Amino acid sequence: MRRILLVMLAHYLLLVQSPLDALAWPAKADKVAKSQGVSFKQEAGKIEVSVDGQPFTTYYFEGFNKPVFFPLRAASGTIVTRGYPMVAGVAGEAQDHPHHKGLWFTHGDVNGVDFWSESDKTGKIVHRRFAAVKGGSKTGVLQSENDWVTPAGETVLKEIREVTIHSQPGVRVMDFDLKVTALAGSVKFGDTKEGSFGIRLAQPFSDKNGGRIENSQGGQGEKGCWGKSADWVDYTTKINGEPVGVAIFDHPTSFRHPSHWHVRGYCLFAVNPFGLHDFYNDKAKDGSHTLEKGQSMSFRYRIYIHPGNAQDAKIGDRYKAYADGVRFKK
Repeated sequence: MRRILLVMLAHYLLLVQSPLDALAWPAKADKVAKSQGVSFKQEAGKIEVSVDGQPFTTYYFEGFNKPVFFPLRAASGTIVTRGYPMVAGVAGEAQDHPHHKGLWFTHGDVNGVDFWSESDKTGKIVHRRFAAVKGGSKTGVLQSENDWVTPAGETVLKEIREVTIHSQPGVRVMDFDLKVTALAGSVKFGDTKEGSFGIRLAQPFSDKNGGRIENSQGGQGEKGCWGKSADWVDYTTKINGEPVGVAIFDHPTSFRHPSHWHVRGYCLFAVNPFGLHDFYNDKAKDGSHTLEKGQSMSFRYRIYIHPGNAQDAKIGDRYKAYADGVRFKK
């Protein structure tokens, strides 16, 4: 009798649950649909970013001296950023400059405070809030507010950061729109090579491992690209036999376009519009810039991760489309 009652109860529960199961089908279908396009999963201190159902990067907005994206992946899934110091023990990696974490934006001299390096005497970029975390079938947008805070606890800059991540076949594309505003008083961005919008690429990109650097002016290698002014720079290599490249585009409306570049053969890759006396080895040059209270300046850059070399990827044409405001095809 007890067994019969249990069987009857099980059938009853199935009957009760079946309408709920039916209601669950649209949610499951929606989950499949969301695998196409750009999606975000927010967790404590970080946001996981997927493109077309595949992991792309993680945005760490807490836990470090500055917000960072790490790692970055090509559309194939190949990681193009150095692991150290976020990941220990990667064979063959250089373990220098522990402040070179993934992809970041900061500067080495802000009112005399170093925000580029990391110690108890350096500044911090502190995440305050997200204004938008929105995925979509073709693009996803992360919009946040950050404070640039000195070791003494003074907030000198308010930063509005908007990152648009695109879903496009075969490539990975990130657009950065960065606006900094002086808060309490004047803020001077000093002339130093230690800045500003940078990536530390994976070890195979080093010139000793066959990595190649080239820019929009025809410059090649560190010697031809470091400290030079250009619309774009592309850094390419082969990782486990796969030809892959990472380009940074400097938009015509970005501060001091065309910018100068702090790009090294050991895999540091950065745009720096301020470091003129270092770049030209001329103390008479001054690349500093001062914002008076309430004044702002804006920086606009695109990360373009592609298969092949710069010629295969038609980087010159891709840059022109970006500069001209040509939208990706729907």
